Amino acid sequence: MRKISEAAERLLDEARKAGAEEADAIVAESSSISVDVRNGELEHAERSEGMEAGLRVIIGKKQACVASRDFRPEIFRDLAERAVAMAKVAPEDPSVGLASASQLAANPGFEQLELIDPAPEPDPSQLEGDALRAEASAGSVEGVTKVEAAAAGYGRSSVHVAASNGFSRGYERTSRNCACQAITGEGLSMETDYYGETRVFASDMSAPEEIGRIAGERTAARNGASKLGLTGAFPVLFDERVSHSLIHHLLSAINGIAIARGSSWLLDAMETSVLPSGLSLREEPRRPRATSSKPFDAEGLPTSEKPIVEQGVLKTWILDLATARKLRLESTANASRGPSGPPSPSVSNVVLSEGECSREQLLREMGSGLLITSMIGSSVNPTTGDYSRGASGFWVENGEIVRPVNELTIAGNLKRILHSIVPANDSREFAAFRVPSLLVEGLTVAGA
Repeated sequence: MRKISEAAERLLDEARKAGAEEADAIVAESSSISVDVRNGELEHAERSEGMEAGLRVIIGKKQACVASRDFRPEIFRDLAERAVAMAKVAPEDPSVGLASASQLAANPGFEQLELIDPAPEPDPSQLEGDALRAEASAGSVEGVTKVEAAAAGYGRSSVHVAASNGFSRGYERTSRNCACQAITGEGLSMETDYYGETRVFASDMSAPEEIGRIAGERTAARNGASKLGLTGAFPVLFDERVSHSLIHHLLSAINGIAIARGSSWLLDAMETSVLPSGLSLREEPRRPRATSSKPFDAEGLPTSEKPIVEQGVLKTWILDLATARKLRLESTANASRGPSGPPSPSVSNVVLSEGECSREQLLREMGSGLLITSMIGSSVNPTTGDYSRGASGFWVENGEIVRPVNELTIAGNLKRILHSIVPANDSREFAAFRVPSLLVEGLTVAGA
């Protein structure tokens, strides 16, 4: 951390010397190990390391961003001079500016987030062993033709932000992952499915055998999938592995950029109902051991838990400083930023209220309809909320799964869809987006 903090301060100092009125620098460092296996043998192993520095310069109400992977002093000097020159000729933007001192995170409380696994970095042979165990487990499931891929990895990343308003802080995080993808069937009848996990702490991971087993069982269930052969309006149950996509669409519609542009199907929805009355959606950016947690946002504002939707009613937009100024509101501390660009609003961990029923109980309630486990493509009209996606999953009759189906298209309007969702109680506790399976009544399903 000391190396990247010094680099951020050095780049900021060069910006001041070059004539910047305001500036902020972000330096990110990462290292990772990834191992892939196939047919019981090592297929690919890689270790990567990298550092990147980004600088945003503000002159008046004009800004410019530059980035570099070269950390030599003369490069930082040239970078700062180029950024100042670019900012002088950039178009004016009244929303540009850093946070005031009173807005900044004074004590982020990084330790409470538990973002660094104290366990030592795993040896590549250990990761190879995890991948091989997952592959063997998936391959032993009856109905699996072959295991397409099995992988395991480890990563460690650091970020430091320094700004001319006095903010200078950083944090680190670790991650451990294991995933497996299998195939059932042959030739044109092949179907595939997968399972994987990513955790901050290796001790929180499921055993590789469990990850492989789930991947294999999901895949074997797809054996013999075919077209539905029906078109009409049916109840649809979005499995937990894809249900978060509906919440992503809601969050995109309340993002400050969309609201400021006036191009959102929820433009006039503040303090109105957007979900069923019993459901709430909240952001938890400080959830311990979560892969998307962070102590402060990219502009130095302290993060905190907040309601996005409360008892069905929309309570906030997702804002950084710029979009907040455009809307004459306060930032919600949702700024996100990479080294090469300016901040923009985004969310970290979110949680949707669970229901009282299991997924199996919702299947019984729906009677006949569609269970979706995979989705491809997306067509959403940003101003009307009209929605269409490709999908595959299982046809359900009398509350029981009858057969796997593919090459489907589902369509509807997101306003109506979100107002009608019925949640199960099966959200995964470790997921950044904790969203259970969701039942929706009367979507248009085209599968002929």
